[in-house]
Amino acid sequence: MAKQIIKIDVKAVKADITKLKVDVAAVGIFSDVKPTAFLKKLDALLGGAITRLKKIGDFKASAGSSVFLYTHGEIAAERLLLVGLGEKKKKAPDTVRQAASKAAFEAVNVNAKTLAIFRHNETKIDSRQLGQVIAESIHFGGYRYDEFVTRRENGRTNSLSALIVDSDMANVRKMNEGIKIGQIVGRAQNFARTLCNRPGSILYPAQLAAEARKIAASVKGLSCTILDEKKLAQKKMGGILAVGKGAANKPRMIILKYSPGGGKKSDSPIALVGKAITFDTGGISLKHSADMHEMKYDMTGGAAVLMAMQVAAKLKLPVEVYGIICAAENKPDGGSCLPGDIITTFSGRTVEVLNTDAEGRLVLSDGLEQARRLKCKTVIDLATLTGACVVALGKHKAGLFSNDDKLAKKLQTAAKDSSEAVWQLPYEQEYIDEIKGKIADLKNIGSKWGGVCTGAAFLGEFAKGLTWAHLDIAPKMDASEPMKKYAESGSIGFGVRLLTSFLFNEVF
Repeated sequence: MAKQIIKIDVKAVKADITKLKVDVAAVGIFSDVKPTAFLKKLDALLGGAITRLKKIGDFKASAGSSVFLYTHGEIAAERLLLVGLGEKKKKAPDTVRQAASKAAFEAVNVNAKTLAIFRHNETKIDSRQLGQVIAESIHFGGYRYDEFVTRRENGRTNSLSALIVDSDMANVRKMNEGIKIGQIVGRAQNFARTLCNRPGSILYPAQLAAEARKIAASVKGLSCTILDEKKLAQKKMGGILAVGKGAANKPRMIILKYSPGGGKKSDSPIALVGKAITFDTGGISLKHSADMHEMKYDMTGGAAVLMAMQVAAKLKLPVEVYGIICAAENKPDGGSCLPGDIITTFSGRTVEVLNTDAEGRLVLSDGLEQARRLKCKTVIDLATLTGACVVALGKHKAGLFSNDDKLAKKLQTAAKDSSEAVWQLPYEQEYIDEIKGKIADLKNIGSKWGGVCTGAAFLGEFAKGLTWAHLDIAPKMDASEPMKKYAESGSIGFGVRLLTSFLFNEVF
C-alpha cells in the first residue's frame, strides 16, 4: 500500500525569487493593473516572455488561471508558473487561497519537489494571516489521495518543500508565525480528506473510532471515549442504533474531550457534533445506484469534528470543547430499520421513520442529546444532511441554520475568515410544524418541498434550550467542478477550517 499523503512543509524566507534554485517559482499577476517593477524585471530577465504571452492572449491573468514558462537558465528556477489573481479591486483572502492552492497543485502535477511563491506586494493582507492562508492552501492544493495505487506513472513526488518569498524580514517573521498555525490546520484538513476518501469497506465505524483513539493519544489534553453497540443499547440511544441495525459493522459514538491546561473546568463547554455515516446506501429506502460510490463521503461532518478537535489541542486553545461523532453504516438487511418503524431516541422522544435515507438526523438526535448531558450550552452540528441543500445552494456554499443570531453571525465570520462559505437559511415554525408526528412525536421527513429546512427543523427539536447551529455541508461533500482546477478530486475536508476559525475567534 502506497503512502497517500505527500509530505508538505512550508516556511517564509527573505530572498530574491529569481535567484532561488527551485523546481517551480510561482508569481501571481492581477489582470487589471500595470506590471510592477518586479514583474518588469522578471519579464526582462525572460526576454519579454510574459509580455508576449499576454499580448497573444494565452494568459489573461483571470482568477484561477495559470501557465508555465520554462526559464532556460535565465532565472535560477527550472520553471516559472504565472498564476492569475483576477481583478485587483476584487482581491480577497479567497483569491490568495485559490492562487496558492493552484501553485501547489500544478507543482505536484509536474512532480516538483521544491516550490517558491512570491509574496505579491499588492496583496494587502496582514502578514501573519497571509502566512496561515498560504500554508493552508499549499497543503490543500498539494494533496493527493493514492493510498491504493501500487504503480505510479512518472514517479509522482512524495514531498513538496514550499517557500514564501519576501524581501522584508519583518514580514517574513510574521508570516512564519502564521505558517505554524496554517500547517497544523492544513495537515488536519488533509487527513480529514483521507478518512473520507477511504472506501467504506476499509473505513467503517470501528475503524474511525480506532483512528480517533490514535489522534487523542498523540495530543496532550485530548481524550477519547468510545461507545460500542452494547453501550449504545445500555444508554438507549435509539437513533444511532436504528440506523446501524442492518450493517455487519456496528455503530459507534466517539466522544472526544479537549481540556486546556491548568485544570480549569468550563461552566459552558462547546460541543461539536458530527454525522459520520461511513457508507450510506439509503437503507431499505435504497438510493439510486448512480454515484452511490460517493456515499463514502457521508462521514464528512464527523471527520471535520475529529480533526478540528486535534487542531484545538495542538494550538492549545483556552476553551473546553467536546467532539461528538455519530458513526454508523446505513445498509439494507433482514434486520434493518423499516419505513414506518417508530424508534425512541436517547432524549426519550419518539420518531416515525418514513424514509430510512433520512438517517443523518436520527444519529445526530442522539449526538445532540449527548451534548446536552455533558452540560454543553453552545452546540454546532455538521452533516452532509440533505441533497435538498445542494438543490438550494448548488456546490458553492453550505447551509447554516441557528436558533441564535449571535451564534449565526459568529459562524458567518468564521466562514469568511476560513473561506469555507455558508449561507443562512430559515429555521422557522412552519418547517417545524411539518415534522410533527401523529403516531409518534416526530416524523423524520416533512413534505416534498424544502427538505433542507425540515431536516434542520427536526434537529432543532433536539436542541431546545441550547445555543445551537446546524451546518448542512452536503454541497461541500467533495470537490466541485471549478475547484478541480486547483484541488484533487474527492473529499475536500470541509469544516475543519471553519470550526477552527470559530474556536479561534471565541478565545482571541
